[in-house]
Amino acid sequence: MIDGITGDPLVYLNGAWSPLSEAKISVLDRGFIFGDGIYEVVPVYHRKPFRMSHHLARLERSLGALRIRNPHTLVEWEDLVRQLIDSSPADDQFVYLQVTRGVAKRDHAFPTNDVTPTVFGMTSPFTRPDARQRDHGVSVVSMPDERWLHCEIKSTSLLGNVLAKQYAVDHQAQEVVMFRDGFLSEGSSSNIWVVKDGAIIAPLKNHLILEGIRYGFIEGLAAARGLPIEIRPVTEAEVQAADELMLSSATKEILPIVSYNGQPVGAGKPGPVYARLRKEYDEAIAAL
Repeated sequence: MIDGITGDPLVYLNGAWSPLSEAKISVLDRGFIFGDGIYEVVPVYHRKPFRMSHHLARLERSLGALRIRNPHTLVEWEDLVRQLIDSSPADDQFVYLQVTRGVAKRDHAFPTNDVTPTVFGMTSPFTRPDARQRDHGVSVVSMPDERWLHCEIKSTSLLGNVLAKQYAVDHQAQEVVMFRDGFLSEGSSSNIWVVKDGAIIAPLKNHLILEGIRYGFIEGLAAARGLPIEIRPVTEAEVQAADELMLSSATKEILPIVSYNGQPVGAGKPGPVYARLRKEYDEAIAAL
C-alpha cells in the first residue's frame, strides 16, 4: 500500500489497466531519469470533466515544446479521461495524465531512434477547498523565483516548485508568492491575482509562468461581469499594497489570501472581488 492512498485503484499505463501497486515503468524511462515529460490535471465535478478541452490543448502545447510525439488524438485523450473517471466511484475527482519521451539509453540528447512515449493516467478523489479556506482565506510568504525560464511548459521537472512549496510549509504558510527581478511570477502550484481599487491585476502570460487553465477562466468571468482586469507586469510593491490577493489552481479553484509575509492583506479577510468571483466559479460548476 502507498501512504496517503486508500485502496489500490486502477490506473492506465501504456494501453493496459492494472492496480496502482502493480503499475511499473523501466528505470531507463526518460521521465524517471531526466524528468523528460509533461503532465496535466483535469478536475472533475459530478463525474463531468471541467474545461477538459483547455487542459488537453495545453497538454499538446507542452508536448510540442518538448518535441515529444503526441501518442493520442484529441478524441483518444478524451476517451481515456472518461474511462479514468468511470474507473472511480467518486463524483468529484482529479484526473492525472503524464507523458514522457519513453525508454532509451541514458543520454542527455534526444534518442535518435523512434522511441514510444510512456503514457500514464490515474484518477483520485477530489476534495474541494473547505469552508475554512473559502471563508477565512490562506496565508502566503514571498520568495525569489529561482526556477528555469520555461515555466510555460507543464513539465514533470518540478524540483524548483517542490522546493518552493516546502519553503511555504517551513514558514507555516499554504503557498509562496514568487518574484523574478522584482516582478510577480506565480506560486509554487498556483497563479496569483492582485486586486487594487476594484481592478484585478495579473502577470503577463509568458514563459515565466505556467498559464493555469483557471487563468483564462477567471479572465473570462471578469470580462463577462464587467470587472476591470489588467494583464501586465506586477511589481513587488503592488503586491505588498494590494487590497486583495487571490490564488487559483485546478485543485484549489480560487481562494483568498489574507496574510502576506505575516501581515494582513487589506482588511485581513476575504474581499468583495474574491466573493464575486467565488460565486461565479461555483455557479459554473453547478451548471455542469
